[in-house]
Amino acid sequence: MKVFINYQDKRWKKYKIDFEKIVNAAVSGVYKDSEVSVTLVDDKEIKRINKKYRNINKPTNVLSFELGDDILLGDIFISLDTVIKEAKKENISVAEHTAHMVVHGVLHLMGYDHLNDKDAERMESKETVILKKLGYRNPYASDEGVCNDVMCCPGSKTFAWIGNFFGGAVGRTILFLLFGGMTALGFAPFNLWWCSFIGIGGAYLLSVRYLPGMSAFRKFFTIFPFGFAYAVAMFWWVLNSIYVVPELAAQFAVWTIPAVIGIGIVGGIIFSIPFMSISSMRANPACRPFLFAGVWTVVLWLREWLFTGFPWNPVANISLNEIYIANSMSLYGALGLTFVIIGLIAAICEIIKDKYAGLNWFVLFLFMLFGGLGILYGVKNINYSNTENNMTPLVRIVQPAQSAVQKSSYSREMALQNAKHNIEILANLAEQEGEYDFVVFPETSYPFVIVSNDSLPLAQKLNKPVVVGANYFNNGKMYNSMIISDEKGQISNVYSKSHLVPFGEYRPFGDIIPTPAELTPGNGPEIVTLKIKDKNFTFAPAICYEIIFSDSLLPFGKTPDAIINITNDNWFGNTPGTYQHLDMVRRYAIESGVPIIRANYSGISAFVLSNGEIVADIPIGQAGHLDGNVWGTHKTAYREIGRDNWMIIILIISCLCTIWLSEVSRKRN
Repeated sequence: MKVFINYQDKRWKKYKIDFEKIVNAAVSGVYKDSEVSVTLVDDKEIKRINKKYRNINKPTNVLSFELGDDILLGDIFISLDTVIKEAKKENISVAEHTAHMVVHGVLHLMGYDHLNDKDAERMESKETVILKKLGYRNPYASDEGVCNDVMCCPGSKTFAWIGNFFGGAVGRTILFLLFGGMTALGFAPFNLWWCSFIGIGGAYLLSVRYLPGMSAFRKFFTIFPFGFAYAVAMFWWVLNSIYVVPELAAQFAVWTIPAVIGIGIVGGIIFSIPFMSISSMRANPACRPFLFAGVWTVVLWLREWLFTGFPWNPVANISLNEIYIANSMSLYGALGLTFVIIGLIAAICEIIKDKYAGLNWFVLFLFMLFGGLGILYGVKNINYSNTENNMTPLVRIVQPAQSAVQKSSYSREMALQNAKHNIEILANLAEQEGEYDFVVFPETSYPFVIVSNDSLPLAQKLNKPVVVGANYFNNGKMYNSMIISDEKGQISNVYSKSHLVPFGEYRPFGDIIPTPAELTPGNGPEIVTLKIKDKNFTFAPAICYEIIFSDSLLPFGKTPDAIINITNDNWFGNTPGTYQHLDMVRRYAIESGVPIIRANYSGISAFVLSNGEIVADIPIGQAGHLDGNVWGTHKTAYREIGRDNWMIIILIISCLCTIWLSEVSRKRN
């Protein structure tokens, strides 16, 4: 280690202390190539520093200032006057007590602390071992501490209150759990975006404070509670589906607690990765925001693929109520906006940690610049979406809002009776007064299985073209499908859902875990043409949660007039999941530049423009119909570039900025 000695008080020189030897005895591991500055002062100077940086108007023995940089480790100030007084009191030499002060100061810079009994014991034990190697006795043998003031290290000031209140590993676990749960409050229906900022930022600050110096195993289990709480708070509503129908509850209720634990474990693993990435001893503070945001975005991208994919609630979604920020997704997509938001949070945290580092402010400026460019493009997207070009025909959405129990049956006779009754309900809602060109019914709302060469009596009864969700049976296989029929009941298209829900629609692990259905996936995205009043209306079909996957619905190079999304959120009731599903629809509209017509069995049905604006909707649990149309379809920059290309761009930006900032920091110092 390089050691720079500054003798501000020349009296120090007469003691002939080998500061370089002491510092190098204290450091270990990756810190061996770091640099430390030791400034030797008197009581007057250390009192001035103490007052300026800690608002404490008195001298102390040693002050350590972390720079947050694992190369430029920090500065240590030692007062000769106080050291002489304390050495005399302890009946030891000035050289011995100075060695203790140097070791104590270096350990502070390496992340050690004494804010609570457990941390103090760990630090004191380390000091004792180092001093013994230097030939000095245990300085704590007489129960005299180095710093009676736990704030003798200004670098720890930010976290002193946390350390005092939440001591040790248990306290950190509680904090990580709280921050994880808080982060989930940024999403619908709460929409408290600032909670996500505090949650992620708090976990970030704790990570850069406590994770360096730990083994990989300890790092993982330290940050694990954040992801565990975050995942459970975001996805608990999935288990609401178990209790919707009594028969399902009787069969699957036993899986509730294991499922909650499973959700938490997967979340703990996934969301520990970004925090682990910044825990390296060598991570430069100015580089950490790019590293953290880049890794978080990669994790989001991987969620589109792992376990069949579930990219629910990208952090970008916390912006959906801020239309100008949200519409930057028309340029960056959810991946890019997530990168910007996470980078902003991390940059702010680095400034909180060290507001005097100019590079930290520069990094914040860069992320604000990225955000500003996204907003400028978003304004363009909003303006284009508001021009009523490519207006669709007048559509009637029908929302039956029956409960799953009302749809279920216990015998063949009752099944037929319920099916006929349900068709009557659909027809009655669709036949209400008003003008419309065709009608859209929700997912699985048609109660009979459709087979090849079937007709659709419901369309004949309404004398209108119909889009309806039903089970489709073909060649011995069952599909979850969208049936498209003309006004005569002639079925013109059958689109089958290609992205099935694991455990709900197919068995990913065979018969190990019971599954209500075993469906076959469809062939993927397509464009359907419906002839309305001698004009062609084109749309991309989407069933249920297919809408949450970027680049999943639109064949390459095709821009339909709209997307028709049929879904059944009946299973999730009035839980956050239903509101968040609608937000995923809004996000997709912004990314693609294509407006969306959404029919939901029990709510929320809606007309969504290509800027994410909801023109009209039917609330949860309310039966009825909604007439309207959408407009403004266009091709966004995001759709031109594509999700995977954006991921490559984000990785390049992250890597280049990390390398460049590391080099700038090295040259500056």
